[in-house]
Order: sequence, then structure tokens, then C-alpha cells
Amino acid sequence: MDKQITQFKDFLLELFFPSFCLGCHKEGSLLCQDCKSILEISEYNYCLCSKNPLRLPDSKNGKCSRCHNKKLGGLYFALPYKEKFLTKKLIYQFKYPPYIKSLSKTLSEILIEHLILAKNNTEETWQNSILIPVPLEKKKLKNRGYNQSEELSKELSKITKIPLVLGNLVKIRETYSQTKLSAKEREENLKNAFLVEKSPEISGKKIFLVDDVYTTGSTMEECAFVLKNAGAKSVWGIAIAREG
Repeated sequence: MDKQITQFKDFLLELFFPSFCLGCHKEGSLLCQDCKSILEISEYNYCLCSKNPLRLPDSKNGKCSRCHNKKLGGLYFALPYKEKFLTKKLIYQFKYPPYIKSLSKTLSEILIEHLILAKNNTEETWQNSILIPVPLEKKKLKNRGYNQSEELSKELSKITKIPLVLGNLVKIRETYSQTKLSAKEREENLKNAFLVEKSPEISGKKIFLVDDVYTTGSTMEECAFVLKNAGAKSVWGIAIAREG
């Protein structure tokens, strides 16, 4: 019944407020098939190195010998951030005014396509796992009205049927904007910024941390550090796009 109500609401929204493609402005959806085809969704897995990441032979090991000390086990990402203007536009509109919250569905479908192409959408990959969004500090959450990582996680959970855990990993202090900070400054900026509130909920689990963009990896790395200290078996990242 709830599904039927949601579908009816979506129908009415589309009827009175039709969607237009953010690429070509054609009516019908936020991203038409023609524009989606130019995004070049990745078919491969890469290590965590910020410079010259290596393409990995499979998805079982997400790190190379250079980045093996990282707390994060590996990263799945669908798009290179810098290569396509459309990629930047999709993510920007998801995070900044006019805040197109419904882009979560479009972007999650792109992520799932990557997971299928890179042969990551398997029973082995998801075994004993949960999804956790990278938390947003209260001020940003109030301004935006939603956490984009949480909205993305909700859609991924619907598709993959992987349990979603909300409100456990929290951000406990405000940090400076990461955009103009160096890699080292980003690490210092995020130290002691996150907390796990219910350790039993994540104990022994493989956790997939969900975020919009992976840049230097400092945010996910700090989250992984906190989660592993709280008993997580392993922590992997999932992002729409990767910069660098």
C-alpha cells in the first residue's frame, strides 16, 4: 500500500512539476538516456592511492602495496569527477541550491550500474554488510534540509536490499570546509570529528560508507578509523564520483 501511495505521489509531482534533463533540458527525467550515455560509467576497480591509482584485477582486495596501510578497505565509485561537466552539475545540484533531493534515485542507479559493470554486485560482496552514510554536521543539515549521503544510501538500500543503519555514526563537531585545504590539512581538520554511538550495531559487520565525492579520502579514512575501533570487521567506501 505504501508503495502505491509513493508511486501516486510521484505521478502527481511529475504531472504538475515535470522533470527536465540536467544535461539537455529535455522533459521527462533529471537525466535522459542520451546524456547518461556520455558519462562513461566505470567498469573497473581502482586502489586508494590519491596519485596514479592502480586498476585492480578484482574487487576482493581494494588496495595496492602503496596504500595497504589505509583503514578503508577499498572504494567503489562510478564516475571520474573532473572529466565531465555533467557529472559536476549532477552532484552540485544534489548538494546546493535549488537542492534537487530526488537526484538520489538517478545517482544511485548510476552507482548500481557501475557495481554491475565492475562485477561488484555479488552475494559475496554484500555478505554480512550494512550501509552507513557519511554524517553531516548539524548546521549544514539544517541549511540543506537533508544529508545527501543519507538519501543516496536509502536508494542503494532499496535496490540492493542491504540493511541501512542511520544515526549511529555521527559528526560531533563542526569542521572547516575541506575544499581549499591540502591533504594534510584535511586529515587534521577531521580528527576526532566522528563518533560511533552504538558499537553492537556494527560489531563484526562489513560496512559500506556512502558519500557523494571521494577526493583525498580523508573523510572516509577518519570514519573508517572510528568504525573499526568500534568493532567493524572492515570498512569500504561507495561514492558517486572520485576526484583525481
